[in-house]
Amino acid sequence: MARARDRLFLGVGGHVVAIDPATGDEIWRTRLKSTTVTTVWSDGKRVYGGAQGELFGLDAATGNLLWHNKLKGLGMGIVAFPGSSLEAAAAAAAQAAAAAAS
Repeated sequence: MARARDRLFLGVGGHVVAIDPATGDEIWRTRLKSTTVTTVWSDGKRVYGGAQGELFGLDAATGNLLWHNKLKGLGMGIVAFPGSSLEAAAAAAAQAAAAAAS
């Protein structure tokens, strides 16, 4: 069995998907919510998925749901994780706006 840190985790259409980066084969797929933007972050042991303003904790090896937090009172927005591409895109946009203003 492959180690969880040897997997590529994707958020696609309300699902978290684990891919073997060497072969491109799908290892597992877990549905979080109906079709929606899904963000993902992993520490190697767990995978954290964000969908429609809610947070999900999954086992990285199996994709089994460990817990679910509705993040009540925070709306239905995109859940951004540290170092995520969304965070990088926001930083790049802020940098471009600052450069344009000077």
